[in-house]
Amino acid sequence: MKRVLVTGGCGFIGANLVRALRAQRPDWRVVNLDKLTYAGNLRSLAGIEEGPRYRFVRGDVSDPELVAALFAEEDFDAVLHLAAESHVDRSILGPRAFVETNVLGTLTLLEAARQAWGEDPAGRRFVHVSTDEVYGSLGPEGRFDERTPYAPRSPYSASKAGADHLARAYAHTYGLPVVVTNCSNNYGPYQFPEKLIPLVINNARRGEELPVYGDGKQVRDWLHVSDHCSALLAALERGRPGATYCIGGGSERENLALVERICELLDERLGPLPSGAPRRSLIRFVRDRPGHDRRYAIDSSLARRELGWEPEVRDLDAGLARTVDWYLANDDWLESVLDGSYADYYQRLYGERGAGRRSAPRA
Repeated sequence: MKRVLVTGGCGFIGANLVRALRAQRPDWRVVNLDKLTYAGNLRSLAGIEEGPRYRFVRGDVSDPELVAALFAEEDFDAVLHLAAESHVDRSILGPRAFVETNVLGTLTLLEAARQAWGEDPAGRRFVHVSTDEVYGSLGPEGRFDERTPYAPRSPYSASKAGADHLARAYAHTYGLPVVVTNCSNNYGPYQFPEKLIPLVINNARRGEELPVYGDGKQVRDWLHVSDHCSALLAALERGRPGATYCIGGGSERENLALVERICELLDERLGPLPSGAPRRSLIRFVRDRPGHDRRYAIDSSLARRELGWEPEVRDLDAGLARTVDWYLANDDWLESVLDGSYADYYQRLYGERGAGRRSAPRA
């Protein structure tokens, strides 16, 4: 039985990954370490019960005593490190939290793994999950790959770049079996609704304005979160220690075209607005984000060749339709995030024994 630490397992990608691990590797023990900040939502893991195969720990990846204690208690075979501050706009307003979580948190985990696994970490893996934003912005041609020089352009991407460099340094200096992945924009279920796709779905279904930065011509390569999770599992099981893999969906779309397509999907399902106008009439162009990157696109050929990975959701329109349908069918989850009641779920689940506690009791 593998014993795997997932950090940030209550976030968007993390929750989908925990669900994938429980479904696809049911004999593994998964320990989920999450601080439950604004984007960490235990409701995203409703139905997954604590026991021999799953444990939730509320805590900070930057807490060296807690992290070291978890490694000592659980004797992890692998780490899937997803915990991160990830919203570019928030990084512009308050960059310090991004450095503390993304850089110092990664350092804390790497050092704990090095100390726990010793000089011969055979059979272990540390998968560090990062972003394509570390590479900066592309022109109209070309795609990022593992050889692309780093050129971060926001506090968020700079903090992730720093974490990537630390991960590779631990692989080179200490022989820690680190695998780094850099992914394109994810979409799918359980995404916090300040991100573009769930934001547009929520505002458009309510008949509220749809803000689009600048001219809306920024291009992103969209990756369904289920395909990202399968890539991370492949990196864990088949990735070369010290290697980097770029993970992309191969589905480029301008932001404005993406928003318009979501509007069309909602019009098909809910009908037009009460005025009779289509939902694309809600689009409003707003001042562009400072330093907004123009285009991202990823060449995933190395991951396909070495990991045997292929995305299953290759048609972006089909993936968007699935995503819209999920949010419409899970209105209670979305409303709990919008009204803030999701933050009380931890207390309702654990009661007084959760108050002030550093970790959940072992099963």
